[in-house]
Amino acid sequence: MIDRRAFIGTLAGGLLAAPLAVRGQQASRVYRIGYLSYLGCSDDLFLKEPFRQGLRELGYVEGRNIVIECRDASGKPDRLADLVADLVRLNVDVLVAVGTPFALAAKQVTATVPIVMVYIGDPVASGLVSSLARPGANVTGSSMLASEMIQKNLELLKEAAPSVSRVTVLIDSSNPGQTKPDQQMAAAAKVLGVRPQRVDVRTSADLDAAFAAVLRQRAEALYVHPLPIPPRDIERLAEFAIRNRLPTATVHQPYVKAGLLICYVTDLARQFRRAGIYIDKILKGAKPGDLPVEQPDKYEFIVNLKTATALGLTIPQSLLHRADYVIE
Repeated sequence: MIDRRAFIGTLAGGLLAAPLAVRGQQASRVYRIGYLSYLGCSDDLFLKEPFRQGLRELGYVEGRNIVIECRDASGKPDRLADLVADLVRLNVDVLVAVGTPFALAAKQVTATVPIVMVYIGDPVASGLVSSLARPGANVTGSSMLASEMIQKNLELLKEAAPSVSRVTVLIDSSNPGQTKPDQQMAAAAKVLGVRPQRVDVRTSADLDAAFAAVLRQRAEALYVHPLPIPPRDIERLAEFAIRNRLPTATVHQPYVKAGLLICYVTDLARQFRRAGIYIDKILKGAKPGDLPVEQPDKYEFIVNLKTATALGLTIPQSLLHRADYVIE
């Protein structure tokens, strides 16, 4: 992967670094953090690195002053509430909810345990918070502004493959964080002369039927929402798209690394690092409802040139020059 722009500094030290004195005070207590993963505990790259890194930079180290308890639904959305309840029974100090379904389940299960949400399409429209400035209740965190990113990805997909007119959208219909912004895709699609079609993928078992539906719809491109399926199935999806000459777009960076074509999205790794700031403030006594929800202020555009070559697609230089990263 080639960095097309100089990285705009590391995160501000003043925001992430905790004073040594405070770190010393924290060392006497071990906090328990419940982490609810939409992507799967073993597959969640954000849990493995950016989230833990953000905590370390604030002086929270596993085995010393924090314990992270991770739960994932393994593609079974009916288990979400039970998994939240399991963590609440463990007396976690904070719940980190990844994705709208888990955040909604957490809010339903507990009104007392603080919830830090990450990877959320539109927390106001989903009913997670009253407003971005004053979330209220026990929920705060970060928003992705998903509808804007979906529209931008559609524009970039059309720019990369101008002849495309039928785009099949692979969506997890159990996730309101996807269905709400997906409804707003229609206006952008009309302007671009693109007709969106939907195929539902809620588990790995849906994938073969989804492939058949894509072919029946005579799709000319795919837009892929983050799906509750493991990385090996995303690789299968990428192979299917390449085999059938279907350009692809997504808002999930790991999917482009797995072989999808383009991705325009907020810097999600930064959001997961900054979740540590919310956790730190809450553990020091702040109320979640008083902490404003953060909106994206930095975006990344990624192009997989290897996939473009496999598709027989020539990406315009004007598009490549705007990319932050190009996978070659």
